[in-house]
Amino acid sequence: MHEQNQTFKNLALFDFDGTLCTKDSFTGFIFYSLSKRHIVRQGLKILPWIQGYYLNLYPAHAMRIKLYHAMFSNSDATQVQQMAEEYAQKLISSLDPHLLKQLQMHQDLGHDVALVSASVDLYLKPICNLLGIELICSEVEIKDQKITGQYQTADCSGEQKKIRILEKYNLHHYNSIYAYGNSVEDLQMLDLADYRYMVGTDQYLPRLPAQHKSQFADSD
Repeated sequence: MHEQNQTFKNLALFDFDGTLCTKDSFTGFIFYSLSKRHIVRQGLKILPWIQGYYLNLYPAHAMRIKLYHAMFSNSDATQVQQMAEEYAQKLISSLDPHLLKQLQMHQDLGHDVALVSASVDLYLKPICNLLGIELICSEVEIKDQKITGQYQTADCSGEQKKIRILEKYNLHHYNSIYAYGNSVEDLQMLDLADYRYMVGTDQYLPRLPAQHKSQFADSD
């Protein structure tokens, strides 16, 4: 039995790229924050891996780490973080209006809401601050005001999404779990949910419980 007086609420988990956000935010951040010359020069250094990725010979989770290291290693952290703040403001306009409305409905109902993404915290932290939600993602390493090019956590995709969610939340404290994703990298997260939505597969978003009418009723 649940402890007396313990409050149980719902939890909503949203993937970012391809789900809440309609574009590839990480690639967009590279082109927003770095010069074309730098991108081309560094891209040529990892071209075999890029080709392998597009031929489905090199996995996405490994490609993200290699691409991040190639593009941002030894960058000035203050400058990149400033660019990330600006980029986050622009990303708001790229959010899917239907899923954004669903997220806001969860918030209106008092649910805990978290973004769970393989993308990096540099710009996802500002996004989550703007949206007023929690964040679970790939976290990057900064030392002596330099971006090292390394992750300080594992790439937050697939099984890692499940692991990180369970580290942050005790799911037994929630009545219902909702999860929203768009790819195989979200399947383990979706498997935790009572109500799930896969972009491109499921036709309808999960219906949310109505707010108590007493909260809005006239007191006459």
